[in-house]
Amino acid sequence: MADDDSPAADETPAPPTDDLVTTSHTLRTPSGDLAYTATAGRIVLRHEKHTDGTFDGYEPHAEVFVVAYTLDGADPGSRPVTVAFNGGPGSSSVWLHLGLFGPQRVVMGDAGALTPPPWGLTDNVESLLAHSDLVFVDPVSTGYSRAVAGGKPADFHGYTADVETIGEVIRLWITRNERWLSPKYLAGESYGTLRAAALAAHLQDRYGMYVNGLMLISSVLDMGSIRFTEGNDRPYPLFLPTYAAIAHHHGRHPGRSLPDVVAEAEEFAAGEYPWALARGNRLPAEDLDRVAARLAALSGLDEGYVRRVRLRIEHHRFFRELLRDSGRTVGRLDGRFTGWEADDGGEHPSYDPSIAAITGPYTAALNAHVRSALRYENDLPYEILTGRVHPWSYAEFEGRGVSVVGQLSAAMRANPHLRVHVACGYHDGATPYSAAEQVLAQLPIPDELRDRIEFRYYEAGHMMYVHEPSRQQQSADLAAFVTTT
Repeated sequence: MADDDSPAADETPAPPTDDLVTTSHTLRTPSGDLAYTATAGRIVLRHEKHTDGTFDGYEPHAEVFVVAYTLDGADPGSRPVTVAFNGGPGSSSVWLHLGLFGPQRVVMGDAGALTPPPWGLTDNVESLLAHSDLVFVDPVSTGYSRAVAGGKPADFHGYTADVETIGEVIRLWITRNERWLSPKYLAGESYGTLRAAALAAHLQDRYGMYVNGLMLISSVLDMGSIRFTEGNDRPYPLFLPTYAAIAHHHGRHPGRSLPDVVAEAEEFAAGEYPWALARGNRLPAEDLDRVAARLAALSGLDEGYVRRVRLRIEHHRFFRELLRDSGRTVGRLDGRFTGWEADDGGEHPSYDPSIAAITGPYTAALNAHVRSALRYENDLPYEILTGRVHPWSYAEFEGRGVSVVGQLSAAMRANPHLRVHVACGYHDGATPYSAAEQVLAQLPIPDELRDRIEFRYYEAGHMMYVHEPSRQQQSADLAAFVTTT
């Protein structure tokens, strides 16, 4: 028999509530001390509920984990706010949080000089916090973010639902913290760049919230530019300069500089290579000989292999093939990293050595930082990078390619002050820089707005900030972007 003070069997659980925790900190930088407040926890999202046309109130449907850093004593009217997230889909915001933007950063070494567990954290004296308040958002099912009890996580695992959810988090944070008159920036990495572009349009259209700038790190706005699908020859030339850069890093272009190698690859990829692919079996033998030889030389692959794949080098095949003669594979997210396979006969790598190298350090750092510094406690596993969001729904794009080119161009036309910063890693085999260049070059905006878009390049990969010289330069580049009006 139950005790008198025990809950009844049919008693419904208490509705979820925000569980935010606030702490005070100081970051010591060469330019002076930055006193700041950190706020970490889950924000409850609610949506309007209607039954037969009758408004039934607001019903909780998700708890989204957010970490915010705000500079003490700053004028909220002039102090920028940067909202940041990563991609996946299925990634938390840990990479931008503890790799580039936040006041603490991971210590893990770099390709060829990784440090062993348990790794560590150190002050990020180049943190963007010196120039902008920071808000990191984990999409539902990543980090500590979850659907509410009784809710369906799959309802959040798709393009539109994701944009609407993150948009609502941004609206709530900006409203509750009285930051509608602050300059606002969105920072996304990888799929997060597609999300950021869609959000710029969504925030304008849904809430009348106009942002000042987008930071697109390892950009992909049009999935057709990077997906190797049957009948789509577009990615092959767009990946070639990245293949050449990775081959250069691994010694396949001795005596040549990286700029010289990628410039040659860019020229070939913009002209003769796509022409040859389009010709198919109509390509004369002498042209095939010339194209195959040059493609092999640029990519660092054997010419016989290039011929066997009909001049079409799929990226996973490249990562497996480039260093096959030395028993190594190269990373997809960052081609500077190498790994081993069980044997040397496979066609595709079984794992990405670059993501394997960074997952442990970032996971350890996040779990330590949240409890020890931010004082937030939650016994849920922090989902760093999860497959639980799949299948990811692109139902809105049925019958056409997944692209937010239209949304970004519409946002820029409606808000001519919107600026776009694009950060590219030469060794990024997931979102190659040439694809980003082509997509943005074809953006349907008037010529007067072209100077609103800027590109910056780094000799590293997808998370270019794991390379220390790139991290320092990228931090300076983003600081300049945020402080430019």
